[in-house]
Amino acid sequence: MTERRSILSGSTFEERIGYARAVVDGDWVHASGTTGFDYATMTISDDAVEQAEQCLRNIEAALAEAKCTFADVVRVRYLLPDGGDFEPCWPVLRRTFGQARPAATMLMCGLADPRMKIEIEVYARRPTA
Repeated sequence: MTERRSILSGSTFEERIGYARAVVDGDWVHASGTTGFDYATMTISDDAVEQAEQCLRNIEAALAEAKCTFADVVRVRYLLPDGGDFEPCWPVLRRTFGQARPAATMLMCGLADPRMKIEIEVYARRPTA
């Protein structure tokens, strides 16, 4: 039987909507779309790059709890309401994913809160011993 467990970040969204920040299913880690909210204070910056950095901190914490890192990410999706906000985020994204080079997609779409400028979702495969 494969291990399946949920990882929670403490975000009020997880509680209100009924989802987990990430789900570990065997060797796979599925991280939910993650926004730039600081979950400890439930505040969010007005700047897309700062939001991207916070998204990545939030995802990094979930990956660490799942016993993996950004080096284990095989797929990433970027969701943005304004495509013009994507290119300014590239240096942050390159620093994070430039070594692992996961498959990636950027989609323009509406997000749940108008303050949100970027949402990032990742899939990772945990290293085997």
